Amino acid sequence: MHKSIEAMSSFMLMIDIQEKLLPAMYNKDQVLENSRKLLTSARELSLPVMISEQYPKGIGSTVPELKALTPDDSPVIEKVEFSCAANPGFGDAFLNLRFNSGTKDTVILFGIETHICVISTALDLQEKYNLNVVVAADSCGSRSRDNHSLALEAMRSSGCFVVPTETVIYQLLGKAGTPQFKALLPLFK
Repeated sequence: MHKSIEAMSSFMLMIDIQEKLLPAMYNKDQVLENSRKLLTSARELSLPVMISEQYPKGIGSTVPELKALTPDDSPVIEKVEFSCAANPGFGDAFLNLRFNSGTKDTVILFGIETHICVISTALDLQEKYNLNVVVAADSCGSRSRDNHSLALEAMRSSGCFVVPTETVIYQLLGKAGTPQFKALLPLFK
């Protein structure tokens, strides 16, 4: 059973939302909008963010409007592996994040493609790092709706907490009436 998502023990991992890859996603506008919401929430709640880029020389860098929303010290992991956790630089970046930010046992994943890099990363993070994996389902995308849906179901069956972006953000907030809640409320109006 998955525990609730708490800001103090969470970090975000944005997977491969890159200039030449995003336009091919069937739900590209939804992925972009919900990723903006997650990154705005991360900033407001001081959550660390890690970024991966799949072969940036060929696919381009992270979409500039999302990159602009990430903290300046967010590590960018360039990879050719489909799983972020299989990349040699990921472990060092993750250990550094934990050293600088305290114990982080929950990762919030979002990005593309759901059925390739997101699912590979989710399963590896559970197995190799024993992390609670939260997948912001409507912040993930694939070229095919079927591939996206099947991968979300497979992650849910594997013990990931697969929920909408709004659920992730409200769980992180925990309650209404706080300055953070008031700052983020316009995202949902």
